[in-house]
Amino acid sequence: MPYLTHPVLPAGTLSRTPQPTLPTGDGLVLRPWRAEDAPAVHAAFQDPVMHQWHIRTADSEEEVRGWIAEWQQAWEHERAVQWAVADAAGEGLLGRVALREIALGDGVAEVAYWTTAAARGRGVAARATQALARWALDEIGFQRLELSHAVANEASCRVARKAGFALEGTKRSALLHPDGWHDMHLHARVRGDRL
Repeated sequence: MPYLTHPVLPAGTLSRTPQPTLPTGDGLVLRPWRAEDAPAVHAAFQDPVMHQWHIRTADSEEEVRGWIAEWQQAWEHERAVQWAVADAAGEGLLGRVALREIALGDGVAEVAYWTTAAARGRGVAARATQALARWALDEIGFQRLELSHAVANEASCRVARKAGFALEGTKRSALLHPDGWHDMHLHARVRGDRL
């Protein structure tokens, strides 16, 4: 049975070219992950704040090297894309930004991010998320980017707002964290939205 609409983005939209490095224009760069990032990622995941808002832990640098290998291959599969957020001058790791749950045919993906403890309070997550959203919506042609975070995570809510993601509602008891079920805010930014 034929569809009445065409795919928003055809298969191959991402994988037909190498994963790009995306400058934010204000001192940060979103770059593909490197194996040598493993110690910094492992250190970031030892932070108690990461344990509070993320459901994954990193037990060893070897484990993280496996994650990075998966992140490096994800571009080809077009289901998730991960970038390291680094200082453009020294390229020290400041965090991560990603598109997850990519549905090219629908033109939809979910944005996710985290920052290292040293990068918090400097606007790193918001700046990286803005750069990713501009690229995904304006250059690639996604129609909608969604972003969700625990309602209690006020810092993440500020990042979403600063990056131009409108609050659309609350998903009740939507994600299980170590301390129980969390209500999640759902934010979104659609093609044509401006900050």
